Amino acid sequence: MPGPDNQASHLYFAGIDIGSTMSKAAVVDADGRILAYIVGPTGAEHRLRANKVMEDTLHKAGLALDDIAYIISTGYGRVNVPFADKQVTELTCHARGVAAFFPEVRTAIDIGGQDAKVLKIRVGKLVDFLTNDKCAAGTGRFLEVAAETLGLELNKMGRISLQTDTPVKINSLCTIFAQQEIIARLSEGEALPDILAGVYIAIATRVVKLARQLKVEAPVVFTGGVAKNAGMVKAMETVLGVSLLVPEEPLITGCLGAAILARDEAFRLIQRGEYQSHRDKKLTEAYIDFGEKR
Repeated sequence: MPGPDNQASHLYFAGIDIGSTMSKAAVVDADGRILAYIVGPTGAEHRLRANKVMEDTLHKAGLALDDIAYIISTGYGRVNVPFADKQVTELTCHARGVAAFFPEVRTAIDIGGQDAKVLKIRVGKLVDFLTNDKCAAGTGRFLEVAAETLGLELNKMGRISLQTDTPVKINSLCTIFAQQEIIARLSEGEALPDILAGVYIAIATRVVKLARQLKVEAPVVFTGGVAKNAGMVKAMETVLGVSLLVPEEPLITGCLGAAILARDEAFRLIQRGEYQSHRDKKLTEAYIDFGEKR
C-alpha cells in the first residue's frame, strides 16, 4: 500500500485483544507499521485491564487516546473495552495479524493458555478454522500442570527438553491423568529431559491431530504464548513434519490484526462519507485526502 502523504501521516489506529489469560494492545500507523505494543496478564477486571494496557501502549508510542482515529477490540473480553469503536472476532483478527508478519501464510496454529486454534488463511483472510476449547490437553494449561508437577519454571522447561532426542511416551491426554503419569515416570527413574520432551510431544500430537482435519498447507505459522517455548516448537515440527514460522512476538497477532482492521474500517467509512469520530473530528479531511490517493 502506498505510504501516506504528509497530511495523513499522523493517523494512528489501535487494536486491543483481551484474552482469557493475557491482554495485548498494538498501535499502527496508516501504513500498518507497528509503533508500539504491550502484553500483560488479563486478571479478573477486564475493563480495568483494557484501560491499563491501552494507556501503557499509547505511552510507549508517545501518543494520547485523542490521537487514535479508530480502535477495534477482540478476544475473550472484547465486549469489556468501552473505548473501542468496533468489536471483531479473534479468529478474523488473528488471521490478519499473522498475514501481516508472513503474507504467504496458508495455515496458522495458535496455542494459548486455554485453547488451541488452527486457521486456514488466504491473502490475509480467514477461510476455515477449528478450535479445541473443551479440554486442557493441547493448551498452555497442560504445560503449566506439568511445570507444577515437576517444580520447574515454564521458561526453563523448553531448554531442558532440547537436551534429548529420546522423549518418553506420555500416553494420557487428560491433564489430570498425565500429571499422574509424569510422577510415575519420575519414580521409574526416567531422565527429566526425556520426560519433558515427552510432554511436548503429547501436546503436539493433540494439536496436530486437530490441524490435520483442515489439511495443513505450508507455510505454517506458529503463534500464541506456547510458541515462545523452544521445546514446543521442536515438538510441533517433529510431529507435523514441517518447519514452522514463528513471529518475533507470537502473542500480538490478534491485537495487530485488530489494529490493521481498524485502519481499513476507518478508510472504508471515509470513502462512504460515514466516518464519525468522538475523539478528533478534524481527522476527517486527512482521511479523505489519503483515501483519494490510495
